[in-house]
Amino acid sequence: MPPDTRAAYDAVTAEITASSPARTGQMFGMPCLKIEGKAFAGYHGEAMVFKLAGAAHTEALALSGAEQFDPSERGRPMKEWVVVPPSHAGRWLDLAQAALAYVGGAR
Repeated sequence: MPPDTRAAYDAVTAEITASSPARTGQMFGMPCLKIEGKAFAGYHGEAMVFKLAGAAHTEALALSGAEQFDPSERGRPMKEWVVVPPSHAGRWLDLAQAALAYVGGAR
């Protein structure tokens, strides 16, 4: 049975906003998480997208079904952003924390 992806996103959002100064917002018309006005994660379709660098970026892209985020769908992906499909929803919180650390700095 596929995970309830919106509930999984909402759980990640609740944890991140309760444990950090991150807040919810919008980016490209999708719900997202921001720190100091900078987006670091979002909910796109049935997947989550994360702004990552280094080993976290490499590991996220290595997940089956993961790919670079191309919001325009015109073959111009955003190099730091990775779409992680719902089959890996169990990893979303860890990836959101890594993205928060990358964009917001370690807190």
